[in-house]
Amino acid sequence: MEKEFIGMKAYVRMEERYEGLNILFESNDEEKNKVCKAIDEVKKETGLTPFIFDKISNDRTDIQAIYIEFHDDVHRTGGDFFEKVLCKLGIEKCEDELS
Repeated sequence: MEKEFIGMKAYVRMEERYEGLNILFESNDEEKNKVCKAIDEVKKETGLTPFIFDKISNDRTDIQAIYIEFHDDVHRTGGDFFEKVLCKLGIEKCEDELS
C-alpha cells in the first residue's frame, strides 16, 4: 500500500489549446468537499465551465484527485481559473512532476 501524503498537491499541464490542473488530496471527504466548493465558487465567479472529473479510489487511499481541464482554450482563460481555485485552496505553488 502506498504511503498517504497529508494535505493537497497541485500539478498543472499546458499544451497547445489544452490546460489541465490536477489536485491530489488526502483521502477524506472534508478535503474533497473543500476542492469541489472552491471549483464551484470559481465557476460562478468566472462563468467558465471546464471539464471536471474525479478519481476517487476506495481500495487505494493514495489515489484521490480531482481534474480540471480546458480543451480548445485558444485564449488561455484556464490559467486564470486555475489561479483562483489554487488561491481559494491556499496552494501557493504547483509541484514539478506528476508522480
